[in-house]
Amino acid sequence: MKSKKRIVLAYSGGLDTSIILKWLQENYKAEVICYTADIGQKINKKKIISNAKKFGVKNIIINDLKDIFVKDYVFPMIRGHAIYEGVYLLGTSIARPLIAKDQIKVAKKYKAYAVSHGATGKGNDQVRFELGYHYFGPKIKIIAPWRIWKLKSRTDLISYAKKHDIPIPKDKKGAPPFSVDDNLFHTSTEGKILENPKNSAPEFIFQRTASPEKSPNKPTLITINFKNGDPIGINGKKLRPSKLLEKLNQLAGKNGIGRVDLVENRFLGIKSRGVYETPGGTLLIHAHRAIESVTLDKETMHKKDYVMSKYAELIYNGYWYSKERFKLQKIIDLKKNKVNGSIKLKLYKGNITIQSRVTNSLAYSLKKVSFEENRSFNKSNVERFINFHKKKLRN
Repeated sequence: MKSKKRIVLAYSGGLDTSIILKWLQENYKAEVICYTADIGQKINKKKIISNAKKFGVKNIIINDLKDIFVKDYVFPMIRGHAIYEGVYLLGTSIARPLIAKDQIKVAKKYKAYAVSHGATGKGNDQVRFELGYHYFGPKIKIIAPWRIWKLKSRTDLISYAKKHDIPIPKDKKGAPPFSVDDNLFHTSTEGKILENPKNSAPEFIFQRTASPEKSPNKPTLITINFKNGDPIGINGKKLRPSKLLEKLNQLAGKNGIGRVDLVENRFLGIKSRGVYETPGGTLLIHAHRAIESVTLDKETMHKKDYVMSKYAELIYNGYWYSKERFKLQKIIDLKKNKVNGSIKLKLYKGNITIQSRVTNSLAYSLKKVSFEENRSFNKSNVERFINFHKKKLRN
């Protein structure tokens, strides 16, 4: 007897992917394998397994990728100070390439002929997933339900769910939920009242940050330790990547740090409004810039700033595995071995203040910068320097 073809579905156990699971079973004569990447999102493994089993799924894979996610994706992005359109720390964008890579790995293991995802037809994630699929499995078929099925809206989805007895989750107010994506780096919230940019974001949607007004009245002091360009510990205690970010999320979140309300330009040309929470990542960006300020030379820092906008755009658009991103990463990491030391931060009611920068680097010279007279800086050269640039100004 000929075995069934197989499809590997990126499955969260939530409404959208549960509907997709049922739809794939109805429309394709194939066994659906449910795949979940654990990258630090709020995850109920028992619920994922039980929900999938209700539909007769035999193979349910949940892979713990938290440390890989932080070490090989988040940290390189932090080294590049990647911020899209001056605001967005790319929390969703950076997760998709890893999920796509691991999903293709599972598809190859089970000899699946296709992979599927739950990204909507208007969003960026369909691009990010599918560029990753193509890079690692160019011969594997991609099934994108939102682009081909007859369910055109959230209302259609809920009707389909009711028809097939698929549980419909409710938010804190008892209504259908916002569209939420989360991982160890961030949480994004979109849809409903947020779709109109004139509406303020209601406080109840925030999941990992306290309101600055309600955060502690006493500041929190922390020190982030860096080695070779990456954070390795907090307050002198070494932590593995996922635990370090987890701890920073906790410390920053309780102090109301990391909230952003933005309207972004999607890769497909649509403007979209979302509310993002990136508490630990916000601390890392501040601290990393601070440690580089006392360890790197001006030319290296300025070159990194010059490429940052393009680097961030590549990540946002799903080009993590592109030759251009790899090339920019080499520029970004050229002198990361010089970035060593510690940054002390004060966290208070949504604000981050740098308290101290400690390093053994010689990039910062106390003698040269001192207002006291010394021989380490030759002021007679300054006039020649200015005269050179006077001539250059008119060229």
